[in-house]
Amino acid sequence: MEIPAISLKTIVLVHWILTVWACSFPWLPTSYVLGNVSVLAVGVWAIAQRDSIDAVLLFLIGLAVTILTDIVHFGLYYLTNANPPDLFRFSAGMAILSLLLKPVSCFFVYQMYRERGGEYNINFGVPTIARNRDAYQSIDHQDQSVSSACTPGQAEDGKNGPRSY
Repeated sequence: MEIPAISLKTIVLVHWILTVWACSFPWLPTSYVLGNVSVLAVGVWAIAQRDSIDAVLLFLIGLAVTILTDIVHFGLYYLTNANPPDLFRFSAGMAILSLLLKPVSCFFVYQMYRERGGEYNINFGVPTIARNRDAYQSIDHQDQSVSSACTPGQAEDGKNGPRSY
C-alpha cells in the first residue's frame, strides 16, 4: 500500500489556520501561540529550503514537542463552565483538532525527512562508543619496509643520531 504524498505546504497551512482559529477566543496563554507559531515558522523554513534535512528534522521535533505542550495547556487552561460561550467551544474544538492532527503530520513530515536523505535513526551529534574494531589498525602489523630499514637508534640515512623531521 502506497502512502499518499502530502505537501509540506499543506501541513503548515492547515496547522496555521487551526492555530489562528484556536486563538480566536482568549482562553489559551501566550505560550501556546508562541510555541505553535514558532514551529510553523520552522515549517516555512523547511518549505523554503527544499534540500535541507535539518529544517525538516527541526520541524518534526517541534511538532512532537508541541503535542506535549498542547496537552499541558489544555489541561491547565480549559474552561469548565456549565455553559461556555459558542466562540469558546469553536476555539477549543479547533485547538483539539490541531492536536489530533499533529501525530499524523509528524508521520508525513518524517516521510519527507527520509525522502530528503535523513537516516532511520536520528543522530543528534552525541558521540557514542562503538564496538566495531574494523576501523582500527593493529600495532602488531606495522609496515615491514619502514621497520627493517631503520632501527630505533638509527636515522633514516643509516647514521646514528637524532632524526630530522
